[in-house]
Amino acid sequence: MRTMKGTKVRNMRKPKRLQLFAASAAALLAGCSLIPSYQRPAAPITTSYPAYGNAAAPVTANADSAADLAWQDFFPDSHLKGLIERSLANNRDLRVAVLNIEQTRAQYQIRRADQFPSINGVFSGSRTPAAGGSITSLYTVGLAVTAYELDFFGRVRSLKEAALGQYLATEEGRKTAQISLIAAVANSYLSILADEELLDITRQTLATREESMKLSKLRFNNGVTSELDYRQAESLTEAAHVAYAQQQRQRALDENALTLLVGQPLGDELPTSGEQAARLAQTQPMADVPAGLPSDLLTHRPDIRQAEQLLLSSNANIGAARAAFFPRISLTVGAGSASNELSGLLKSGSWGWTLAPQLVLPIFDAGRNQAGLDSAKVARDIAIAQYEKAIQTAFREVADALATRATLADQLQSQQAQANAEAVRFKLSDLRYQNGIASALDLLDAQRSLFTARQAVVQTRLAQLQSQVTLYKTLGGGWKESTQDAASAESLPRP
Repeated sequence: MRTMKGTKVRNMRKPKRLQLFAASAAALLAGCSLIPSYQRPAAPITTSYPAYGNAAAPVTANADSAADLAWQDFFPDSHLKGLIERSLANNRDLRVAVLNIEQTRAQYQIRRADQFPSINGVFSGSRTPAAGGSITSLYTVGLAVTAYELDFFGRVRSLKEAALGQYLATEEGRKTAQISLIAAVANSYLSILADEELLDITRQTLATREESMKLSKLRFNNGVTSELDYRQAESLTEAAHVAYAQQQRQRALDENALTLLVGQPLGDELPTSGEQAARLAQTQPMADVPAGLPSDLLTHRPDIRQAEQLLLSSNANIGAARAAFFPRISLTVGAGSASNELSGLLKSGSWGWTLAPQLVLPIFDAGRNQAGLDSAKVARDIAIAQYEKAIQTAFREVADALATRATLADQLQSQQAQANAEAVRFKLSDLRYQNGIASALDLLDAQRSLFTARQAVVQTRLAQLQSQVTLYKTLGGGWKESTQDAASAESLPRP
């Protein structure tokens, strides 16, 4: 009796051991991944930016990077802040970038759902003619899992990882679009301020030249000067009219461009014309940001992170292509009730279940699987090249911005000094002309040089302000979200 009991216990343990072994083997196979191990490609850039004189601002030890500096803290102008806030809420390009995130997130969720069986309710009925003119009926109702793939070789999991990379890439793409939008709004706003200042300069010059032309005509009519002096004054006056018309057109075009960026008609963010004429010269300097090291771009620039996520997605597709060479095991399971009559579907004795596993082993496919693997590898190599190109482009943009910042300060100082000298020259020429010492040609030449110098000062000051915006953008600044935006982003489901 004791021996029989011991034998029975040992026999009961064998199935449990077999089940444990089978479960362990299944878990081991389920953990199998054919995705190549990822190693970030080496950045094809130097370890430091080129040096451009001593004009660059010193970097302090506690200085924040551009990526850590929110745009609300970078731009001091309240009017500009209002325009940026409205553009982030209404710009259609940014809205498309956000919707792309929603679309790719849904695609990722579809791929993630493929890892789990889909359970469906099934009802079927059939009536088939039988021998002797009778009809055989069969009705079934129950639950079914159809063609669920047992992902032993990681094909479904690889496709999910590829979809995840696409999803994360679109999130980085949205940040890149936001950076570009903020910089575009700021540059357009500064251009409008410059347009207004140029219009004010041209109006002053036009008034002065019209007075000079009237005086020249009066002197010509009285025989004091020749017609040459009068025609020269008339030509300069008409040139001022031409410049004024051109600047009015440019002002309208810049405002239209800003309206498109904001996504709705502009309100009172743009000051009145009288205020704007002096605002560009009195614009507060934007917060200075250190350039840091070129390697910082790998973490600060969303476009580089986007390229890396696309590289990870391509790398995962290789795992799916490799898994195509191995058997694909699918399982169809059903459980429910069957009866020859509808009234008997729920009666006792009508319940049952079905199990239909299927194994598909690739034997001959005319090279299809190999071609798929080759294509996936080439796509990965293309993604590597695009990732490296994104790094090189970012390095070049930052280097250009640093070179611009280092030289524009000296250029603006020299051009302002030139404009001051031309202003003094014009006053002296006018005084000499009134006293009959200098000719009208000398006065008109001084007038033309002063107008050109004042225009150059405004354009250089605009370039200097826009270079600060460009440097902030190229260093990865502008995508840091506000508290409200971060709370909204946290409400989105994450992988």
